[in-house]
Amino acid sequence: MLLTSIAEIAREPLVLEPADRRAEQETNTWWLGMAEADRALSVAAVVDAFERTADAIGARIRAAGFRGVATFYVWHDPQAGQLRCSTGSVAADALPFRAAYAVCEDLGPVVEAFLADRDPGVIGWADLAEARGGGEGATAARSAVWVRGVGTAP
Repeated sequence: MLLTSIAEIAREPLVLEPADRRAEQETNTWWLGMAEADRALSVAAVVDAFERTADAIGARIRAAGFRGVATFYVWHDPQAGQLRCSTGSVAADALPFRAAYAVCEDLGPVVEAFLADRDPGVIGWADLAEARGGGEGATAARSAVWVRGVGTAP
């Protein structure tokens, strides 16, 4: 089910409008949960599905004649128990997150964290304090976000 959902993203409506980031986010952001059967998926299979989807989105963008920067990106939201992905007319260092994030080239650890999440949506107090930078000597956690350039340079 998860692999099918990832593949379907490549065919969903897509808005690339640098002057209207809100429309981009509302149209181009997807939330993916996990069915019980998805727990048996390998990290490699999920990574491969996202890479194929990113390639297909890039091909659509080029075929539509869009000229400019566009980024497809994926992250794990442990609070929601979801993998999330989006496409925007922004560079990897300007993604529309309110919190700090770390761009990563390897999607594997992001997917692995999602597949290993046995209690989605539940974050322990200790983990929450660490993520918010609480606790003695703690530093603020930075969410890992996998990025793939899918546009063309201006």
